[in-house]
Amino acid sequence: MVTAEFDAGRDLVWDAYTKPELLDQWWAPKPWASKTKAMEFKEGGRRFYAMVSPDGMEKWSVQKYTSITPKTNFKLLNAFADENENPELPGSDWDLTFTEQDGRTTVTVSIYNESLERMEALMAMGFKEGFTMTLGQLKDLLAEMQEQLDGR
Repeated sequence: MVTAEFDAGRDLVWDAYTKPELLDQWWAPKPWASKTKAMEFKEGGRRFYAMVSPDGMEKWSVQKYTSITPKTNFKLLNAFADENENPELPGSDWDLTFTEQDGRTTVTVSIYNESLERMEALMAMGFKEGFTMTLGQLKDLLAEMQEQLDGR
């Protein structure tokens, strides 16, 4: 489980997780970039995207949205995929919960894998470090967006 707190309202944080034009600004560890090819944020919908390296190598993934409770929670199946959107199963089940208190939003991300071996393999690939880096980029993006909203 990963918990991150942001100095921004829940609506803003929710948008950063659910709108492709915002996701692509933070959903990849630097120097990689995120590129969404298709996204329908609805139950049964999906996001098909690539993490693109500085030399143009693409690592594709697909996220299938299984449950959405607006502004408070959504669940998805996340799997690596090929460039034709064929998933490399098994994937991981993600459960994201958004809570707000005093203008600050906490996001709790629970990730479930079918085996300890798979989770250990993801950790060995640098998942923890990469995800921590992306959350830092999200904090920076939200600070910029909040400043714009506040008229600073």
